[in-house]
Amino acid sequence: MAVKVKICGVRTPAIIETAAAEGADYVGLVIFEKSLRHVEVEEARVLGAIARGKIGAVAVLVDPDDRLLDQVADRIRPDALQLHGSETPERVAAIKARTGLPVMKAIGVRDAADVAKAAAYTKIADMVLFDAKPAPDAAVPGGAGTTFDWTLLSGVGLTAPFALSGGLNPDNVAEAVRLTGASLADVSSGVESAGEKDAGLVRRFVQAAKAAAPQARAKAS
Repeated sequence: MAVKVKICGVRTPAIIETAAAEGADYVGLVIFEKSLRHVEVEEARVLGAIARGKIGAVAVLVDPDDRLLDQVADRIRPDALQLHGSETPERVAAIKARTGLPVMKAIGVRDAADVAKAAAYTKIADMVLFDAKPAPDAAVPGGAGTTFDWTLLSGVGLTAPFALSGGLNPDNVAEAVRLTGASLADVSSGVESAGEKDAGLVRRFVQAAKAAAPQARAKAS
């Protein structure tokens, strides 16, 4: 089965159309004011409507309160939520129950102890996403274009598919997928040029990720 691809931090209809045409599976709409890729709820609603029927839309949130959750679920109607903050397993379960949406929980990784935290979420979240852990003083929890040691995921023992993010780009995503056996490759800054999503880089990323999938699955089996 081919690895799935998510193009995160999308802010324009053109890139949604490109991502869909090139075979990506999801676009990510970041709703977090501190992020350079932030879109307001109304902007996300419009982008989500453009994506609907063409490509999955994931609303990316950071420690959202219930008011924001209700706005996102009712107005944007995404296919899934991505929680990229310090949400506890209990909070993840409550968010799933409140919204009725599938949830992807991001976990920042610097060492093996961080990877071990996934065990608390695997029976609650629909998918765990391993991302590079930001510096303690970072303003945002992801999208910085840095990688982590992918070999930390070797033998992680997850019973469900997982996603990989953090510094991925068209030149390294194939190796990342091969080494980790990730089921989903998530990219943001790695397909940007001068701070904006680049259609050519999106195309190259999707092609490289999809081509790597057969080897990744064989290695993981």
